[in-house]
Formats: sequence, C-alpha cells, structure tokens
Amino acid sequence: MSTAITFSRYGGPDVLTRSEVDASPPGPGQVRIRVRAVAVNLIDLKIRSGMMADIIPVEFPHLPGWDVAGVVDAVGEGAGTEVGDEVFGVASLGGYSEYALLERPLAKPAEVSFETAAALVTVGETAYRGLHHLDTGRGETLLIHGAGGSVGTIALQLAVARGVTVVATAGAHDLDRLTALGATAVAYGEGWAGRVRAAAPQGVDRIFDTSGAGVLADSIALTGDAALVITIADMAAAEHGVRFTGADPTDRFPQALPELADRVAAGGLDLPIGATYPLAEAARAHADIEARRARGKVVLLP
Repeated sequence: MSTAITFSRYGGPDVLTRSEVDASPPGPGQVRIRVRAVAVNLIDLKIRSGMMADIIPVEFPHLPGWDVAGVVDAVGEGAGTEVGDEVFGVASLGGYSEYALLERPLAKPAEVSFETAAALVTVGETAYRGLHHLDTGRGETLLIHGAGGSVGTIALQLAVARGVTVVATAGAHDLDRLTALGATAVAYGEGWAGRVRAAAPQGVDRIFDTSGAGVLADSIALTGDAALVITIADMAAAEHGVRFTGADPTDRFPQALPELADRVAAGGLDLPIGATYPLAEAARAHADIEARRARGKVVLLP
C-alpha cells in the first residue's frame, strides 16, 4: 500500500484527504518509483474544484498530480531502467503519493534536485511548446505576458539563449529578477501596451501569453497579426483568432524535457521553487496557492 492524497468530491482544498492506495506493480514498459517530489500545478486545483469537470472528468476517489521525480523501486519488462535509478516524468495514475508508475521515465541528472526535476515537467514542456509554435528566432523581439510565472520564466530564458530580444510583463516584485535573466521587464496592468511600445520602439514580432489576463486584443494590435500571438491561458483565444495550446493531448513535446534538465544541470536554466510542503499538507499547499501566498513552483514531499 501507498500513502496518498485523494479527493472523493469536487470542492475546496479541504476535500483533499489522506488515503491508502495500492502500490501497483509496473506493467510492461513501466517503472514504479518511490516518489521524492511531486509538483503542484494550477490544473490540479482546477480539476479538484470541478472547474474542469466537462473537459477532464475524473472518477472518485481521484488521485491528483502528474509531475513526479523519485527513485525506481520496481521495473516492468522492457522498461530500460534499473532499480535505484533517479528519474522524473509524468505519473500514469496520479502523483500525490508515496509511489507512482511512470511509462516514460527520464533520467534525472545528478546535479538537478528531485524538487526541481518534478517542477520542470509541465511548465518546461509548456514553455518549450509555446516557443516552438511561435517559431521565434534570433534577432526577433518576443513579448511574454506573465513572465514572472514558471512557464514565462522558462520561456524567457530559452528565448534569450536563442538570441531573441525579450520584453516581459510581470508584477513589480518580479521586474528585477526578470531583468537579471536578460529581459526588458515591464509592469503589467492598465497601460501595459504603451509601456511595451516605449520599451521596444523597434516593435514586437511575436507574443506568448502565459497570463490569461485579457491581453489578446491589444497583443494583436502590437503584432498586427493574430497568427503571431499564442496563449496557454486565455479561453477566449478563438474569439480573437489566436492559437490556444494545451487542450490537445497530442500537442506535447516531452522530448524537450531531457534537454531542459541538462540546461538546469549546466546552470543555464533556473526554475525557482517557491515552497515545499509535506505530502500530508497538500490541502494547505492548494489553499496557499489559491490565496496567492505561495510564489514560484510549489512542490510536495512524500
């Protein structure tokens, strides 16, 4: 058996409860890991609340969480991994647990902590995917909305490494940090478009919206073409003719994760961990995120 956090009805953080679930043996191609860290993503909160019930229905009791890192303790036939290996990836049946199954375990570089490896999975892939779809290249100017968040912070660093000029909107508390990462940081909020024009008189070539803060109309005005704007967060994208990426399960780039982990290991990519909580305090972690008391990536430690 495995100690886990599950919920049996939609609701607030208080529906998350400690449970005992089967520590299932791995099937062909799978590994079972002793989870050392599991990331909390905003989608976890949306699923728990019922906000995503029409899009991602779940069966109760539901074991949340996808992004995990840990040590292999059992190997299925053909998995290509050995007991004792340190790996990370997407949990097949949920990750808020002492043990989890992975179908595509990725080797964790020794220089990367379990917390960072788990935190990297969803936000790293999302940042890479957004830049891929925008096809932003050297010499261009990219505007990232919500660059203070984890996806925006990673996208910023990847773009700068490609020789892209980055303008980043964020809250006042993040501006110095984003400037240090190589961006021209601009305060978001009313009047942001004018501040971006002043910061980038050469114009903006492409825009990556990670904020979902109702910025699409002005973003299109900046680029002159809705095809040059992409969002991962604004559900009104179709109304503006803007591409929304993230809803299609086939629209993923998991092959980017080894590269991103190697960048972290080499010191070329920074992903701040805002807070860690014991697995038993998952409800408090969700509550702190909803109340905006937790900044940066939040990670649970079984």
